[in-house]
Amino acid sequence: MVKVIGVRFKKAGKIYYFDPLEYTIEKDSAVIVETARGVEFGQCVVGIREISEKEVFSPLKPVIRVASPEDIQKHLGNRDKEKEAFAICEKKIVDHKLDMKLVDVEYTFDNSKVIFYFTADGRIDFRELVKDLATIFRTRIELRQIGVRDEAKMLGGIGICGRSLCCSTWLGDFNSVSIKMAKEQNLSLNPSKISGICGRLMCCLNYEQEAYEEIRQRMPKSGSYVKTEMGKGYVVSNNLIKETVNVKINLPDEEIIETFSIKDVTILKGEYENPPAEPQIEESMPRTANDKIPKEKIRKKANRDN
Repeated sequence: MVKVIGVRFKKAGKIYYFDPLEYTIEKDSAVIVETARGVEFGQCVVGIREISEKEVFSPLKPVIRVASPEDIQKHLGNRDKEKEAFAICEKKIVDHKLDMKLVDVEYTFDNSKVIFYFTADGRIDFRELVKDLATIFRTRIELRQIGVRDEAKMLGGIGICGRSLCCSTWLGDFNSVSIKMAKEQNLSLNPSKISGICGRLMCCLNYEQEAYEEIRQRMPKSGSYVKTEMGKGYVVSNNLIKETVNVKINLPDEEIIETFSIKDVTILKGEYENPPAEPQIEESMPRTANDKIPKEKIRKKANRDN
């Protein structure tokens, strides 16, 4: 077991583990740590705890110190400098006529690097832009292209549910979302209804997917032969939310469709006595003189004539 603390550098960002050493670090306190990007200012969101070594990426870097009032003041000063850098970079993008959109600017705590986040449809040749920015800020410059989901996470906004975006408030990592999830949840496949403000499929499609998959395993499929308290029949449709099935039953006098809970339905093996009639497929085009008639049909017709 290893003693660690969990540190987050941005709101709703990923949580990284660090060695607290001999410091007494409480949750929500600010810390100074060293990362691959340099010295960073972060917030402890997971207090001191022990976890298995398998959950830690080696080597586990130590905390440099608990943030002092001077460190906090410097961090706030960096936030003001980021606003100025954003305005300067936007102007330079226009000057160089680059087809890119600046999203965010970030200073490392020790000001050893300035990171500019942007979006673009394709690859951008920003070498001249980097030279200009390096001349102005006199430090290392990094331009990082991000996707539209990352852009929404950084900028924030209001979703169609009327609440702040999950990705900008609490969702640390983006999970894979597919159109198959929308189909299994019987949602409209209209892109405007199942897409977030980023233009991608909504992350919330993934929240209940596991429950839908578990229910679907217990639900009989459409066309299944089942036994109910009213008799035997076949399933014409089902409702995953209510966990009910609509069963078509042939009674002596009439044919009815009744709704049953999946608890009151037993799936039977074998074929239904009166299965639904198969649709007749008619030829879409009339037969012409050029169409060849199979020899077998010609023989049957000749026998009838005789």
